[in-house]
Amino acid sequence: MKSQAGDAILKAIGKVRGGVTPAHNKLTAEMESVRIAPPAQVVLPMQQHIGAPCVPTVKVGDIVSIGQVIGDSDKYVSAPIHASVSGKVTSLAEVRLANGRMAPAVTIENDGENRLFEGIAPPKVTNRDELLQAVRASGLVGLGGAGFPTHVKLNIPADKNVDTLVVNAAECEPYITVDYRECMENAENILGGVYLLADMLNLKQVVICVEDNKPKAIQVLKEIADHDLDKGNKVRLMTLKSKYPQGAEKMMVLSATGRVVPAGKLPADAGCIVMNVGSVAFVNRYIQTGKPLTSRTVTVSGDCIAQPQNIRVPVGTSVQQIIDACGGFTKDPVKIIAGGPMMGTALIDTEVPLLKSNNAVLAFSASSSVCKPARDCIRCGRCHAACPMGLIPTQIEKFVQLKDAEMLEKCGINVCMECGSCAFSCPSAKPLVQHMRLAKEIVREAGTKK
Repeated sequence: MKSQAGDAILKAIGKVRGGVTPAHNKLTAEMESVRIAPPAQVVLPMQQHIGAPCVPTVKVGDIVSIGQVIGDSDKYVSAPIHASVSGKVTSLAEVRLANGRMAPAVTIENDGENRLFEGIAPPKVTNRDELLQAVRASGLVGLGGAGFPTHVKLNIPADKNVDTLVVNAAECEPYITVDYRECMENAENILGGVYLLADMLNLKQVVICVEDNKPKAIQVLKEIADHDLDKGNKVRLMTLKSKYPQGAEKMMVLSATGRVVPAGKLPADAGCIVMNVGSVAFVNRYIQTGKPLTSRTVTVSGDCIAQPQNIRVPVGTSVQQIIDACGGFTKDPVKIIAGGPMMGTALIDTEVPLLKSNNAVLAFSASSSVCKPARDCIRCGRCHAACPMGLIPTQIEKFVQLKDAEMLEKCGINVCMECGSCAFSCPSAKPLVQHMRLAKEIVREAGTKK
């Protein structure tokens, strides 16, 4: 019998410092995800994750099938790349990514046959090691935007006492609704993934975190959390106050458990694994089907998009093809972003390919609040008040201009999450996140010269 105490929804344990409350603009929240026709060609970069890039395992002229490995690496922090369409390999050449950097890529001309690779089969998973092998083979990286190889995250070091899985369904970035749609459309896979991971990794508890502005998702996730009330109530649902950057790993660990992730450390150092809700669902789908990560859902929105919606597209589809599938532009965009307006990457070219970790394509006009012109700093201190890590962005900006790596380190630049709270809160619309990224680059360059 379900007790009222066991059935209760948890509230946040730890209080997150700073943060901001941008307009949600979840224009596509109630739009069911739709699958678009595969493009005539896909471009699959060998660098779609944090860590070592893959090396192509195919050559020009090869015929490949959906789900076939076309790039891999013998490095631990890496994840294989799979063909997202069937067809002929037409090029092995460098391409420009959304961040402006160049990376080797495999281009596949689609033959229209949608042929699955004959080697696809559900993996055998009966223990932790088999789970880690399966997750690596799936090519899964963090679907929330970070792109960290999931098999590395799940491989808990022997010296870490990890007892908690935190499932991130907060989706606090404005506009993006892919995680919300995952909850509404794929609850069965979220359920399967949650209990599979808890069992195989021998975790004592699972906390599913969602912001309190998503009542329909809360209802769905509560049913998942209530699934094991008669078996120890290991899985619990927690609603979080709707505030950005609630979904950041360190913030979520604090909210869910009250534990603090030490500076320069990972959630595992605080006894936690944090996984995006879409990643959890994908693990279960892969175990059931054996089909690797070859497509993903993205939110396409912004005041320039003719038909905002959530669409399922093959990895490697160009951003321009994604925009075209949503009716193109209604007016000239001033800014096009891969990801959300807070942490996404502004594009200089819409021909860049969609990566595994890209969860949105947004386009904004000059009249949008996202495109405010920058002015001089008025020394109001709002950026410091908004920073979840307590940094002073204007101070960091000063040392960026001086290219002073030593002072940048002393200012704590390495703990910056690049969440964008500082830039959002700035009445002068200064590009503070860009300064944070430049600061890290200056520190990295100084380190390589030592």
